Order: sequence, then structure tokens, then C-alpha cells
Amino acid sequence: MSTISAAGFHNRHVLDLDDFSREEIEEVLETTESMKEILAREIKQVPTLRGKTVVNMFFEESTRTRISFELAARALSANVINFTAKGSSVEKGESLLDTVRTLQALGADMIVIRHSQAGAPHFVARNFKGSVINAGDGRHAHPTQALLDLFTIREKLGGLTKLKVVIVGDLLHSRVARSNLWGLTKMGAKVTLCAPPTLLGPSQFWQATWPNVELSYNLDTALKGADVIMALRLQKERQLTGLLPSLREYQTFFAITMERLALAKKDVLVLHPGPMNEGVEIMPEVINSKHSLIEAQVTNGVAVRMALLYRLVNAGQPA
Repeated sequence: MSTISAAGFHNRHVLDLDDFSREEIEEVLETTESMKEILAREIKQVPTLRGKTVVNMFFEESTRTRISFELAARALSANVINFTAKGSSVEKGESLLDTVRTLQALGADMIVIRHSQAGAPHFVARNFKGSVINAGDGRHAHPTQALLDLFTIREKLGGLTKLKVVIVGDLLHSRVARSNLWGLTKMGAKVTLCAPPTLLGPSQFWQATWPNVELSYNLDTALKGADVIMALRLQKERQLTGLLPSLREYQTFFAITMERLALAKKDVLVLHPGPMNEGVEIMPEVINSKHSLIEAQVTNGVAVRMALLYRLVNAGQPA
């Protein structure tokens, strides 16, 4: 670990990528490479966070993300506490502020929070002396997912500048899409958003924040020249609320199939944040093809989260 420096990394929290500079994103991605080397060793543990306590505070279920953070913290020798709202004092009426104050009094150094309410991690950050990592809040943000996506693409293609990335699916409700937009555009990628009109929402919303992003309702057209396709999970309740006529119609026009991959570049990459609805937003043959980086995303998630924990605990310290 002596070869990694956190000097120049001044973020005390990871709430979204809108307040990360391109240079800071690069630093995280470079640190992730070193963390992958640690995970490839026979003994996958270093003493970097020994004596530190990381609390995984999940108010939403997410087995994949929680386990990823837990493995990351343990690989850095941190003490890990997994907190869930079910069965806790929250069910008895304890407020989020009360919970944070209790964890602080118990000596927590970092809080990883996942919450259904947008802005909850920002609230915790304002009331906690340690560091806070947003593991997903409402429709707002999921910065660690975006960082692992950036790393996975960069690892495979060597960079992100000028790549054409098509994000397809339920964009209107996707925190993954929003965080990826911040990260991809800052790193110089060209992004096209593609979805049915009811799942894309007003074009003014996207273009007011990301003016260079292209919008499309036609996936076959959007995929021309694509380097990367990122499919988003389609929640089946969208059909129940009238945003989709049927899942079959979505599959017909927006599913990622092998035939559609042929419209993109020859070596196009396919990503998905999971969990997937196979046969709806993405076909099994695509998942099992050479184009799929979905398993690599899961593996890289641990390394990215290790990198963030390492950098937060060392932020602002001299090299």
C-alpha cells in the first residue's frame, strides 16, 4: 500500500459524482487497480483500516451492494457493523438523526447508507463527524455503481474519452443513470439515453443538466456506432402504473439482443447494474456472450469500494 497516495483527494464524503473533478475520478480508478491486485493475492487483506469502524446502514434491501461494501471493508481490516432498519429502533419511531447520533457515540468512523429517500445521505453527512458513502438514495444517485462501471469500461477499453455509451431502460427512475451521466460526461464519453417516452421523461430535464447528452426513442438507431451499451433494470411495477403497455412490448423495442448488438461496433461491451430481468431488458445469450462485462462489474465493485474507503480515511493527509 505504500505506493498509493491519497494526497490531493479532499472529498470527505462520496454522495454523488457531481462534486468530483475528473482528476479525482481518475485517482479513484487508479487506486482501484491497486485494490484489485490485493484481491488477487492468496491472503486478500491489508491492515489499512485496522481500528476503524464502518457501518453499513441499509434502509433498502440490496444484497449485492451490502456484501460488496462488507467485503471491501473487511479486506482493509476494518470493523464492520451491518445495520438494517428491520428489527431496529427505527421501527419503534427512532429518527434517522437519532440513529446517526447513536452510531457516532458508539465510535463509527464511516457510514455507508442506502435509503429510499433522495437526499438522506446528504442529511447524514451534515450530522456525522466521520465520512459518509451513498450506496443509493431514492431516484437520486448511486455513485459507487457509476465508479465501478467507469472502471470496468476503462479496464477493458483503456480509456473513456470519446467513447459512445448508450444507456437504455427506465431512465426516469434510475439513480444509476444519473450518477453515470456525471461520471461519463466528466471523463469525456459521449452519452445517448434511450427509452420509451414514458420512461425517459421531459427532454428539458436531461438537457438542462447535461446539455451534450443525446436522447432517443429508437434503440436500433441509437446503437449505431456504440462502444458500450448499459441496460437498466426495468421494474415490473412500471407496467402496473401505466408507464408501459406490456413487458412484451418493451422487450420487442428495447431489449438488448444479439441482433441488436450487430448494429453497434464489432466489440461493443454490455453492462447491467443488476439485478437483471432476463428475457425482458436483456437476453440470456447476450449475458453469456463475449460482449458481457456483467460479472466483471460485480468483481470490480469490491475493488472500487475498497479504493473509496482507503481514500476517505486518508483524505487530506500528506503523501
